Amino acid sequence: MHARLALVVALLTSACAATAVPKPAPPAPVRPTLARELVAQDPRAVRVFDGRSAASFGWEQLVERAGASDVVLIGENHGHPLGLACAAALFEDLVALHNCAGLSMEFFERDEQSRIDDWLSGLSDESTFEKRTQRSSTGSTGGNWPAGHRAMLHTAKRAGRAVIAANAPRALVRLVREKGYGALDALTAEQQRLVFVPPWLVDGRYREEFNKFMAGDWGPYEAEQAARLESVFRSQSLWDWTMADSIQKGLERGIAPLVHVVGRFHVDHQGGTVQAVRILRPDARIFVVSFVDEQAEALEEDDRGRGDAVIYVGK
Repeated sequence: MHARLALVVALLTSACAATAVPKPAPPAPVRPTLARELVAQDPRAVRVFDGRSAASFGWEQLVERAGASDVVLIGENHGHPLGLACAAALFEDLVALHNCAGLSMEFFERDEQSRIDDWLSGLSDESTFEKRTQRSSTGSTGGNWPAGHRAMLHTAKRAGRAVIAANAPRALVRLVREKGYGALDALTAEQQRLVFVPPWLVDGRYREEFNKFMAGDWGPYEAEQAARLESVFRSQSLWDWTMADSIQKGLERGIAPLVHVVGRFHVDHQGGTVQAVRILRPDARIFVVSFVDEQAEALEEDDRGRGDAVIYVGK
């Protein structure tokens, strides 16, 4: 009886703690090298600014603040070599310090989860994984499989950490854009499981910035253009809420800090993904890191509030 009780206690204490349980003080950081090899300069040598106070702080404090959170939302510029190397370095350091840290990515869709799991567990090799998920590293920005993303997944694989395919499948996003959320009702339960239907469409600055960006292509809001704008934002919202649901499901599994990598439009200035996570998981401690593809010696006024940490990585 005592042996059985001891075994149960050992299992409970070794498991990843729920996010409400305070994390123990981390050990001294181990400096992994995978992210450092991606670019000529040290990705951990970038200048980091507090998105509210504008104060500059160092890499160690960035890792500490991110590690004290439940969710770390990394807003990237797709294909930016230094930005993605910095994101990979941050994930490396969090994995080295926190036994339950894991990864979530916009760039893999929920119906690709089993293919990721097969590669992580060794059931398939990397070449097979790339073919099954249609990854390609061709092009100046690394295609849909840039080096920074590969480094993050290799860090997770090496450390035995979870990787969550967080996004809604493109076919279902397209269906929602063309026919609305009601079209999902005709799908099977398994298909519906792959998305999270927004309870409402968020408003505020996120919606305004989206409209401004899209209107740049479409000109003044005529009735037809306004309807198209609404349909595209509807599909954009399906991304945000599905990713947020994937994040909160990861938190339920005890993954923390859960690092979610996403295009920064979704998280800048309390973007749609941030708002959806706050609604689905109001108790979660969220830390937003925004990588800005500009050069600056101080926090620009336009970037105040963009994230909890703002990092300039140049053009």
